[in-house]
Amino acid sequence: MLLTDQGFQKLNSELELFKIKRDQLIARLEEVAQPDESGEDGLATQLKEEIEVVNDKIDYLEEAIMNSQIINATSTRSSVGLGSLVKIKVSGSAYKEFHIVSELEADPSQNKISDQSPLGQALFGKKINEEIEVDAPVGKITYKIVSIA
Repeated sequence: MLLTDQGFQKLNSELELFKIKRDQLIARLEEVAQPDESGEDGLATQLKEEIEVVNDKIDYLEEAIMNSQIINATSTRSSVGLGSLVKIKVSGSAYKEFHIVSELEADPSQNKISDQSPLGQALFGKKINEEIEVDAPVGKITYKIVSIA
């Protein structure tokens, strides 16, 4: 999986937070579990389930990090690719800027769109001044690429 340096750092931070959470859950489980109890109470069962979910997320993040390759997104590009910062003009009026990233890094609230999203796929490989059309719930939207960084 290709990642930007920022995305790689974010995944590592997220992994560390999940490891801390797991340690906290284990400590809490040890507090509520009494060695001489014959049956498990609901809290212990809930904590074990949460630990399992956190462990699954840790495994997923470790695998993603291990199998990732960091791309150099700082070079100027002649066409849109992973790591590109793309400024587009929407249907002849408004301008928007998107950072094209991998699925693991996508965060639409910060204008980081996946290269696998409909808009990301449509932009991928395109050059400045090219126009693209993307199907949206409101109909086709035309975008013109203004700049690529």
